[in-house]
Amino acid sequence: MINSVIREIRYLFAQKSLINQFTRREVSNRYKGSYLGIVWSFITPLMMLTIYTFVFSVIFQAKWGTTGETSKVEFALILFTGLFVFNVFSDVISRAPGLIISNSNYVKKVVFPLEILPIVTLGSALFQAFISYLILLLATLLLTGTFHWTAFLFPIIILPLLLFVLGLTWFLASLAVYIRDVGQIIVVAIPALMFMSPVFYPRTSIPEEFQFFYSLNPITYVVEDMRGAIIWGDLPHWGLLGIVTAIGAVVAILGYVWFKKTRKGFADVL
Repeated sequence: MINSVIREIRYLFAQKSLINQFTRREVSNRYKGSYLGIVWSFITPLMMLTIYTFVFSVIFQAKWGTTGETSKVEFALILFTGLFVFNVFSDVISRAPGLIISNSNYVKKVVFPLEILPIVTLGSALFQAFISYLILLLATLLLTGTFHWTAFLFPIIILPLLLFVLGLTWFLASLAVYIRDVGQIIVVAIPALMFMSPVFYPRTSIPEEFQFFYSLNPITYVVEDMRGAIIWGDLPHWGLLGIVTAIGAVVAILGYVWFKKTRKGFADVL
């Protein structure tokens, strides 16, 4: 089993040149034809941050936690952190059902490694996430006058989410080839999961009887650790981070195995 995993990792690593090429093309195509081009990758998160902050802190008068002592500036930073982490998940998963279907021309090419398509999609989402991360660091420094070295733990904190998303994308991309309803289910599931994750509210505000269900959501731990590291300078919960990373690795392996097993029938269905 371990030897098989190592062999497959080496196989994917050998495709790094192709993955880089496709990822650059994916990022370029996202803004192709627009006047501002890649500048939209900066404008979009700032616009969403402004809209969400206005709606929740001005219209709904939402407060962070039970004390209500959080300023609007800090509330905006807290909200933005949760949003950019969740957007990595939503951006990739929303595109997963159509990943193979929309690239059916590659299915008929025996030598093309279809396994890299989810990695390319994740790489494109990570590019946007990294820009949002830089915006958050700059905003934190300018608006609060503070900067914490723990913010550089970003790659370690987000790793379990990346593994989980990658495994789930391999699974959904394959399943959608055979069951087209998967795409419709995802459209409903993503916004539902967003409001079931501590993006717009702290986990402490969740009633005790629902805490167990929230603990099953891997996004919860990543969002909370990311907020703590960037905004308040807290170290991640290393024990939980290790557990969630291990679970993410298992999901990634299972998703990859599923994809490899089911890809043999893609050509017949498409």
